[in-house]
Amino acid sequence: MTTWLADASVLLAREDVGDAHHDGARSLLSGPEPVATLDLAYYEVTNVAVRAWHDLSAARRLRGAVRALQDDGGLVRCDEALVAAATELAESHDLSVYDAAYVAAAIAIGARLVSCDIRDLVSSGLAVLPGEAVG
Repeated sequence: MTTWLADASVLLAREDVGDAHHDGARSLLSGPEPVATLDLAYYEVTNVAVRAWHDLSAARRLRGAVRALQDDGGLVRCDEALVAAATELAESHDLSVYDAAYVAAAIAIGARLVSCDIRDLVSSGLAVLPGEAVG
């Protein structure tokens, strides 16, 4: 059984029915395989819901989705070692430290990263799309 580490884009795609990856994200997050995320996701999903979508209800639902992963034991906490690993990955793969933190978290727990970020993560082979994770 594969453990998946979902970045914030997957949680956002699950919430947004107009997102091209909505169905795959929904299937992944409700499927039988374990899914985790990084504690950074709390901030990222809330930021998008509030600043881009102007939807406080969506912000609550998204935080609830992160909390559900946390309650299942699937929340990776940032610490000095993870940030150090993310820093090196950011430099070697030309990523933001935020994206690199998800890569580092997946490596740390032996999971595969799933993301909707085609440009920075999927195209470089660092992550797979939600539909690929469930397909």
